[in-house]
Amino acid sequence: MTIESAVAGHYTTGGLTARILDALRGQGIDPGRLKPEHLDPVGEFHIGGIQATRELVGQIALGPKDHVLDIGSGLGGTARFIAGSAGCRVTGLDLTPEFVETARALSALVGMTGATGFEVGSAVEMPFADDSFDAATLLHVGMNIPDKGRLMAEAARVLRPGSPFAVYEVMRTGPGELAFPVPWAEGPETSFLGSPDHYRDAAEAAGFRVGQVRERRAFALDFFAEVQRRMVAGGPPALGVHLVMAGNRAAKVANMIANIEAGLIAPVEMILHAP
Repeated sequence: MTIESAVAGHYTTGGLTARILDALRGQGIDPGRLKPEHLDPVGEFHIGGIQATRELVGQIALGPKDHVLDIGSGLGGTARFIAGSAGCRVTGLDLTPEFVETARALSALVGMTGATGFEVGSAVEMPFADDSFDAATLLHVGMNIPDKGRLMAEAARVLRPGSPFAVYEVMRTGPGELAFPVPWAEGPETSFLGSPDHYRDAAEAAGFRVGQVRERRAFALDFFAEVQRRMVAGGPPALGVHLVMAGNRAAKVANMIANIEAGLIAPVEMILHAP
C-alpha cells in the first residue's frame, strides 16, 4: 500500500453524501432548497472553518476572470466560497474519490456546477498543464504529504507567473511527541508535519516569493473553545465535520487540541507568489 492510498483510505467512510443530506434534513433544511452557506459547517474541513477560509482568501486579490485551483479540496467548501465571493471559476483537486464525488453532488445541489469542478488526483503529480491557474489555495493538506518540495514545485508549475498561492496548514511549532490519532492520521505513518521554516524553504526552492506568514495558534484555541461552549449549551450539531471523520472522532479532535495547547503544532498561514 502506498502512502497516498493509505491517506485516501483514511478519509473514506462510505455513504458520506447521504449522511450529509440526512443531517441537513435533521436540521429542517430541505436539500432541494439548499444554499451554499448551509454547507459551511461540514464543507470547511479545517481549523476555524469558514472564518479561517474568509481570512485566508481575503489576503489575495481575485476577480471574475480568474481560474483558481484548490489543492486538497475535500468536500468543496473552499471552492464554493471562492467562486461565490469572487465570481471566479474554481477547480478542486483531491486524492480521495469519495470527497470528490460528494463535492460534485453538493455543488450541484446549490447550483454551482458551472462555477466549480472537482477532480481526483495527487498534489505532487497534478493532472494540469503548466501555467493553468491564476491563483491557488492549500488548506490542511500538507500534513499528509511527505515531500513538501515536490508539492511546492507542482504548485509553481501549474500557476501562472506572479500568481498568489494562499497556504493554511497545520505545522510543527515545537518539539515533543504528538498524541495520536488526529483528524488527518491514525498514527505517525501518514502524518508528515513540517515546520514553518520547512514550508518556507520548500516554497523558495520552487521559486515562490514568501509574503505574509502568520501563526494562528490563539485563533485555533479560541475556535475550539467556542465550539465547546456551543456543544455545552445546545449539544452536538447534526451537521458538522464529525460526519467526515471515521471512528475515534472525539479522540482525534481532543488529541489535536491537546497538541496545539502543548505548543507542538499550530495552523499557520503563508501567502506565496509564484515565480
